[in-house]
Amino acid sequence: MSIESIHLTAGGVSVLLDVRGGILPSVAHWGAALGDLSDADARAIVLSGVPPQAGNTVDEPVRVAVLPEQRTGWLGRPGLSGSRDGRAWSPWFRVVDLRVTEGEPNEVDALLALSGGGAITLTAHDDTAELELQVDLHLSPAGVLRAAATLTNLGAPYRLEELSLSLPVPARARETLDFAGRWGKERTPQRGELRVGTHLREGRRGRTGADAATLLTVGEPGFGFARGEVWGVHVGFSGNHRHYAERLSTGEQVVGGGELLLPGELILATGESYRTPWLFGVYGDGLDDQAGRLHRHLRARPQHPRRPRPVTLNVWEAVYFDHHLDRLVALAERAAAIGVERFVLDDGWFRHRRDDHAGLGDWYIDETVWPHGLTPLIERVRGLGMEFGLWFEPEMVNVDSDLARAHPEWIMQTGGRLPVESRHQQ
Repeated sequence: MSIESIHLTAGGVSVLLDVRGGILPSVAHWGAALGDLSDADARAIVLSGVPPQAGNTVDEPVRVAVLPEQRTGWLGRPGLSGSRDGRAWSPWFRVVDLRVTEGEPNEVDALLALSGGGAITLTAHDDTAELELQVDLHLSPAGVLRAAATLTNLGAPYRLEELSLSLPVPARARETLDFAGRWGKERTPQRGELRVGTHLREGRRGRTGADAATLLTVGEPGFGFARGEVWGVHVGFSGNHRHYAERLSTGEQVVGGGELLLPGELILATGESYRTPWLFGVYGDGLDDQAGRLHRHLRARPQHPRRPRPVTLNVWEAVYFDHHLDRLVALAERAAAIGVERFVLDDGWFRHRRDDHAGLGDWYIDETVWPHGLTPLIERVRGLGMEFGLWFEPEMVNVDSDLARAHPEWIMQTGGRLPVESRHQQ
């Protein structure tokens, strides 16, 4: 008997996948742990989650996949937007391979179970559209779900506009929570009702910012820190990105996201692939439970810091661009006396950087300010028992810099025209 459903469970969370019929996987349950399921239990949950056929809709009920497909009659945001000169814009993927890539599977009839966390990879083809899709799903021991997709072009050049994944949330989850903000007022929470349509948050800075959605959560109305089921997503990417929550007039709801591609940014040549960032899904009974699950996931990484964060002094507001060894040594001595553990030299240590109009990008010690280099300051800081830190900003540049003059083509622009500056920077 072939596999019809997959049950991933760990950390008080269950994810039950419907993989019947060789189509892309859909999520039949994402939420509180379901316990040990029999094949009959899993089949009942899967079938009960299939929406009934409604008037003026497609004849076969839509099972929205983790990559929502237009060809199924899904009327929400498609997971894949792109074409090959107007063709292959609505592919029909069929799964040709399913592999367990992490965990110890237990197979009972048509149910595949992975307890304590695990990962699967599904590969699907559309020979007509000449596209291959790989979907990776992973549930960590902390109960954090993550998903990613890889699209490979097997035909003529393919213009990709968007590749985003989504996860379903139950109809009772009707309130949204994410974050907005601005410089000096970051991470401002905002709540609202999830209405028919799309709650869309886009980051177009080329990097994250003070107004990033961070974690877009949908939950039961009135959810708080200690109660109320919530489902949230985070796109693990620091460039342009989007998060969204969507409700259809037929009642289906999803949360999702991915990289935000600019016009013409990505054209896949024959044999080329594009992989999405990880989309992290975090369930909780209350925001504290959700946050705790995410924290346990992060702290379990092998590279996660194991010591407490050091008490840090950044010298920016104390000296700005006015760097003098004696003044900074005196500041370091006072910092060490009150228990500072890390001393960070901020902006102004590099060439041509006497104010914020020039020099950004010239990452060489300014010999006119530091004739003996930074060594005298570093040795004194370390002699006082503190770590030494050095600030730099590699993603930005002043046009008045040796770097910009040597490589003007490295400045992000279009049409050979520089964009409006921000803080005298590009």
